[in-house]
Amino acid sequence: MKVAVVGAGYVGLVSAVCLAKIGHDVLCVDRDSSKVSTLRNGTVPFFEPQLENLLQDEVKAKRLAFDTDTTEATRASNVVIIAVGTPSNGEDASHNLSFIDMAVEDIAPGINSFKVIVVKSTVPAGTTRRLAASVRRLEPAADFEIASNPEFLREGSAIFDFMNPDRIVIGTETPRAHAALDELYHYFSERNCAFVRTGLESAELAKLASNGMLAARIAFINELAELCETVGANIQDVARSMGLDERIGPRFLNAGPGFGGSCFPKDTKALVALGKENKVPMRLAEAVVESNERTKLRMVQKIELVAGGSLGGMRIAVFGVTFKPDTDDMRDAPSIPILSRLLENGAILRIVDPQGQKKGKAHFPNALWFDDPYAAAAGTDLIIVLTEWTLFRTLDLPALAQSMNEPRIADLRNIYNPEALRKAGFAAVSQVGIANRDAGLQ
Repeated sequence: MKVAVVGAGYVGLVSAVCLAKIGHDVLCVDRDSSKVSTLRNGTVPFFEPQLENLLQDEVKAKRLAFDTDTTEATRASNVVIIAVGTPSNGEDASHNLSFIDMAVEDIAPGINSFKVIVVKSTVPAGTTRRLAASVRRLEPAADFEIASNPEFLREGSAIFDFMNPDRIVIGTETPRAHAALDELYHYFSERNCAFVRTGLESAELAKLASNGMLAARIAFINELAELCETVGANIQDVARSMGLDERIGPRFLNAGPGFGGSCFPKDTKALVALGKENKVPMRLAEAVVESNERTKLRMVQKIELVAGGSLGGMRIAVFGVTFKPDTDDMRDAPSIPILSRLLENGAILRIVDPQGQKKGKAHFPNALWFDDPYAAAAGTDLIIVLTEWTLFRTLDLPALAQSMNEPRIADLRNIYNPEALRKAGFAAVSQVGIANRDAGLQ
């Protein structure tokens, strides 16, 4: 098929590259001419494992190209996928749909024959139907169908997720739209992928519901971690016991400094906003948002405890600032409120992150940045682990401790064995969900 993907951001670019990989002729368009120029040169403007090499392969194979003209791309395509950003509105945390409305305005004049418009952007229920009405208003004679096809890509493993989906959700209402989506995803139907075929609103809500549920699991395990610290339990033992229950499962039960990124915070808040708009209070989602913010601030208290009090003038090595490993994304990263509070209290930060420096400098301009964890830790009074990059899991802990002025660590991702840390020479160890007396802090 000839496919136009509108939006060369994270979702749009990954979708465009992977659709080309499975054999479609894809034209990815974006209004940002500098971004398009960068992509034409084979460079991806953000970090995602495998994406740049795969993009270069598909461009070389002439299955993938880039442009700035959405209207012309629509004319040349059978299917037009909208994958523009829908950021959070500042006031009520609902989705900002201005970019998707602009995309529709650019698509409508290009409908010169039958087209299927596919909304992949994350939107509140009812948006896809409204967009169809907008196209009909702009081009009354347009021959088109519309569909909702939400994405479920995880940053850091997006290529794998697209090529090996848990499920593909397709919201359509007509046979012509069904047929076009079946052809678009024929590669996956041949591989026995699970397809969820439903109406427009159900498909739209499936994305928000999934992210809301995953965010709730994280918020719950983090609240439970605080309880463990108070009563003398170990969250890792508790979580393992929970995860072995087949009704619960082990995923998203790792205690830490709270969730971040481009999806969980935004979509959970949007779920709350959608509920308010429809007079259906989403009380659990509201509590998840509140709990997550509280967890981030609680990490500051844990850091102060392991530091022994005042942070003024303390030299702190920070291991990781991106919201998760294998990405350069800083959106809603727990590191932002945590480290900002430390800086306010006079701490001196020495940060190392394999991909976070470029975007992290905007948030922490006064911090010192390092490529080497050992160099970052040398002469410091405390190490804080905020992102569980593989680089940090394999360090020589005794060498790390010996290089420090005061060997103390706040392992907020629980990537180290606490006994191994003590044997390595760390005098004070703090982890999430492990009682202070077990960490040697009482």
